[in-house]
Amino acid sequence: MTQTAADTDRAPGARHDDRPPPTACLVLTDGQTFYGEGFGATGQAVAELCFNTAMTGYQEIMTDPSYAGQIVTFTFPHIGNVGVNPEDDETAEPVAAGMVVKWRPTAPSNWRSAESLSAWLARRGRIGIGGLDTRRLTRAIRLQGAPHVAIAHDPSGNFDIAALRAGAKAFRGLTGMDLAKDVTCSQSYRWDEMRWAWPAGYTRREGPARRVVAVDYGAKRNILRCLASAGCDVTVLPASATAEEVLAHDPEGLFLSNGPGDPAATGAYAVPMIREVLEQSDIPIFGICLGHQMLALALGARTIKMNHGHHGANHPVKELATGKVEITSMNHGFTVDSQTLPAGVIETHVSLFDGSNCGIAMADRPVFSVQHHPEASPGPQDSFYLFERFVASMEARQSGR
Repeated sequence: MTQTAADTDRAPGARHDDRPPPTACLVLTDGQTFYGEGFGATGQAVAELCFNTAMTGYQEIMTDPSYAGQIVTFTFPHIGNVGVNPEDDETAEPVAAGMVVKWRPTAPSNWRSAESLSAWLARRGRIGIGGLDTRRLTRAIRLQGAPHVAIAHDPSGNFDIAALRAGAKAFRGLTGMDLAKDVTCSQSYRWDEMRWAWPAGYTRREGPARRVVAVDYGAKRNILRCLASAGCDVTVLPASATAEEVLAHDPEGLFLSNGPGDPAATGAYAVPMIREVLEQSDIPIFGICLGHQMLALALGARTIKMNHGHHGANHPVKELATGKVEITSMNHGFTVDSQTLPAGVIETHVSLFDGSNCGIAMADRPVFSVQHHPEASPGPQDSFYLFERFVASMEARQSGR
C-alpha cells in the first residue's frame, strides 16, 4: 500500500498538522514507521540502523568505511551546522547508507565549509531524514538491538510502506557479511600525508621512516596520516593481500586497518595471511577496530555480534597495565570475546561502559591491537601513544639486530 502525507496522523512518529507534509520515512521490520523531512538524495535504501553519540564529526562518520551497510542515527541535534569540506572526508565517497537526525540541517556557518550537508549528500547519493524523535529511536536500538530498516525520500510524499517493510525484512543483516572486500582499495599505493596542523593544514612526511605495510579492510585516511606523522613510510595493500605479497615489501611493521562487516567472514582470507606473517616473520603488528578483531581471530580467539554496538566519541577505556582511562572514539558492532583469548595473549584494554574487550597483545612479541580509534582525536590525544608504541617496537627490533 502506498501511504501519503494525508495518512501520517495515524502513524507512529507522525508529524503535527501545522508542519510541512513529510517527504521521507523510516520503516522498521515490525511495521513502525517514522515520517520526517527528507534531504540529500531521493530514493530508498535498506540497512542496519545504529546510533552515534558524537557531538562532532558527522562528515567523518558518513565517510568512514566501517559504516558500510548501516544507517546512522545521530543523537546530537546540530548536524550539518558547519557544512562539509573536502579535507574532512575519511574516504573518497560516503559509505553509510543514510542518516537520521532530529532537525533538518540548516544553512552551514563555518569558515571551512565548502558545501551544505544536504547538497553534499544529494551529490553523493545518500539519503537523510530530519524531524524524527531520535531519542525514541536510540532507546529502541538500545533495548531491542540494532534493527533492519528501510529509508525513503520522495519530495511528493508517496511511500509504499508495505514494500519498504518487506525490503527491510529481506535485508540479510551484517552477520556473515564480508564488507571489507567492497570498501578496500583495488590496488596498492603509497601514503605520506600527515595529520592536519595549523596553519599549514596537511603536509607531507619527509626524511627517513619505518617501512610499514597497511592492509586496507576499509582504512580511514586519518589512520594513515597518523602512521605517517608517527614516522612511517606506508604502503597500503588490498584486504585480499597474501602473506607473500605483504612480506615482498620487506616491511618493518604490519598494520591491520579498521573496516565493516562480520569479522568472521573477512577472516576467511585475512586470518591465514596474518598467521603466515606471524610464522614467517618477527615484525611488529598493530591493528585497529576490524584489524583488532582479525588479529584476535588469527591468534585463536572468537568474535561475537553485539546488541547495539559502540558508536561515539566519548567511550571510556581502561588500559589494564597502567590503570589509565582514555576517552576514546568507537565504531563497532562486533567484539572480541575475551573469554576465548588463548594462553600467551593478554587483554590490555577494557570498556568501562560494559566491560567488553578493547585491546589485546601477545605476551612475548610486539604484536598488539585495540578496538577503539586512536586516530579520531578522542580526548583529544589520549590514544595517539599507540602509534608511537608501534614505531618504538619497530625501532627496538632494528636496534636489537
